[in-house]
Amino acid sequence: MMKIDKNPEVVEKYFKDRVGLGTSFDLDLRKLVVLRKKVHLYTVNGLCDSLIITEIVKELQKLNDTEKTTSKLYELIENRLSHSSVQPAKTMDEMVDQVLSGLMAVVVEGADTALIIDVRDYPGRQPEEPDTEKVVRGSRDGYVENIVINTALTRRRIRDERLRFEIMQVGERSKTDVAIGYIKGVANPRLVHTIRKELKSIDIDGITMADKTIEEYLMKQGYNPYPLVRYTERADVGSIHLLEGHVLIFIDTSPSIMITPATFFHHVQHAEEYRQSPAVGTFVRWTRFLGIVVSIFFLPLWFLFAMDPTLLPDNLDFIGPNEQSHVPLIIQLLIADLGVEFMRIAAIHTPTPLSTAMGLIAAVLIGDIAVDVGLFQGEVILYVSLVAIGTFSTPSYELSVANKMIRMILLLCVAIFKAPGLIIGCTIYIIFLAQSKPLDAPYLWPLLPFNPKGFYNILLRRPVPGAVFRPSVVRPQDRFRQPPKSP
Repeated sequence: MMKIDKNPEVVEKYFKDRVGLGTSFDLDLRKLVVLRKKVHLYTVNGLCDSLIITEIVKELQKLNDTEKTTSKLYELIENRLSHSSVQPAKTMDEMVDQVLSGLMAVVVEGADTALIIDVRDYPGRQPEEPDTEKVVRGSRDGYVENIVINTALTRRRIRDERLRFEIMQVGERSKTDVAIGYIKGVANPRLVHTIRKELKSIDIDGITMADKTIEEYLMKQGYNPYPLVRYTERADVGSIHLLEGHVLIFIDTSPSIMITPATFFHHVQHAEEYRQSPAVGTFVRWTRFLGIVVSIFFLPLWFLFAMDPTLLPDNLDFIGPNEQSHVPLIIQLLIADLGVEFMRIAAIHTPTPLSTAMGLIAAVLIGDIAVDVGLFQGEVILYVSLVAIGTFSTPSYELSVANKMIRMILLLCVAIFKAPGLIIGCTIYIIFLAQSKPLDAPYLWPLLPFNPKGFYNILLRRPVPGAVFRPSVVRPQDRFRQPPKSP
């Protein structure tokens, strides 16, 4: 690594040749003469607070009026800088990385060390409630694209001296800031070490897609459609998982933070359950569970009964289409299910003023007219709509899409093998989930392996005073949420 030259002109040439000073309009160099020595200030326009830079320049200029010429100008400037965050940089690579991250570098003639001043002021929005995790009651702030704000929102909720945020840079070219958040003495040290090691081993030019790129490297996900980490944009959700012993991963430029490790049942919980009374929270949870089960198994099961009505008891013989259609039933189901996915994708890409018109088109043309012309049967539209509602009730977007893929696979199994196909497909599906162990945490815990206390906490939203133990799946160092009562 190249050391910082004592001649500021050499440093300036390095910035021109290697960094693009003079070519890139956003790279700024402010040259000063302080006590007859050259002082250069390097910044990136748009990432820095110009008011702070102006105050620092004024402080340096005052030295010409208040101090005598000295050979220890570097020490004098370091002592006079009225800023809370000033760090030395020994090499050119370190200084360039800090400047491109939004900090300011001060190079003093005769010194082989630069001063790095934190004057960052990243562009971005203010904390607001996430669109995908709204609650009736609760905080309205959420994570944003600024990693400094995100860690501050978390520390505001957990004022524990053992809360740690370890930051590193990932990506050879992007040099994206990534921070690991955990509570020392609660989180499993082996888990923290594993995540730290995996993040440092990522060798890629950039992670501009942020959290998803990190997940694929961290979890070795491959083509597994199921989310192996939980995402959240709510600061209260991230904080409560820290207290449970989880490790959070903050990525700069991403408003979503990653919660590790995460099981299947982490993705079916929502903050609304904990903003209501335990009884109401349990009711909301069971309703959500029902919607998720419906979104996966209801359509294949109905298709099986429609293909083989003899499986139905006499009092349910009304289930199934009453009329024959020229379009095979499996084709109707697949087209209708994909049609709902088309509408969901279109809703994402449709501007808000046009979304109402798109909904009317979908309801009138795809629903009513499609049935009238004989493309779909009315019962198909009904049950596909029920399944779509169950899909939308899934809190995790990633989980809902994965469940949709499994549902379509089960439909094809039923179409080919009928009842044995549904049984074998469901068995393979459960085995597939059970064998998955992201970060050595069983994906179906506490169902497989069965943990009575954990499963009870999944079924019922327990009152907070009764939740004494932390989840064992994270292997916390401190098992107790609350100090044990003395006898």
